[in-house]
Amino acid sequence: MKHSKRFNSAQDLITKSKIYETDEALEKVLETSTAKFDETIELHVKLGVDQRNADQQVRGVVVLPNGTGKSIKVLVIAKGDKADAAKAAGADVVGAEEIIAKIQGENWLDFDACITTPDMMGVVGRVARILGPRGLMPNPKSGTVTMDVAKAIKDIKAGKVEYRLDKMGVIHVIIGKKSFGTQKLKENLQAVMEAIIKAKPQTAKGVYLKSLALSSTMGPGVKFSYRMN
Repeated sequence: MKHSKRFNSAQDLITKSKIYETDEALEKVLETSTAKFDETIELHVKLGVDQRNADQQVRGVVVLPNGTGKSIKVLVIAKGDKADAAKAAGADVVGAEEIIAKIQGENWLDFDACITTPDMMGVVGRVARILGPRGLMPNPKSGTVTMDVAKAIKDIKAGKVEYRLDKMGVIHVIIGKKSFGTQKLKENLQAVMEAIIKAKPQTAKGVYLKSLALSSTMGPGVKFSYRMN
């Protein structure tokens, strides 16, 4: 793949073969984040698990202590008092079958997170093929299928992120924005790493954290090692 001069210049600041300490890696990823906008900083974790086995799936949620730096637009699929509670809690869009029809008919996806109540999952299931591939399908494990819609909205707005393995056995998760600076990013990174380490399957053998890297939206990856404090 051919990269831009800006990317290549940023990559020259990194020693490819080096595994940086956490603090140094954070400094490097900020140094190489040179775009004119506030780039998102992302963590990439390669795990030593066999994701083909159901008991070795690694998935969960964590609320970042400093948030994500993004304004999250929340859709809630609910009826009655739960719809009222969602509106009161600050949901951006609240609806039921009419929202499902809009997603189906117009491919409407103007939201970042979707919450629903258990009784509405049959309705939401109609658009699972649309929401699923985009990571928008509500799921009990991520806390987005719940009767307590107000708490779910609060958590997401506060900076709750979901982490899960992709087909290559890698977790990709946002830890904040460049403007956060090293300390806030480090606090968010620690929260995510502690959650991933705690989620280690009992059946996983060998090295669990195989490789770790940080990158910005437009920048190169920076490999690093992590030690629990």
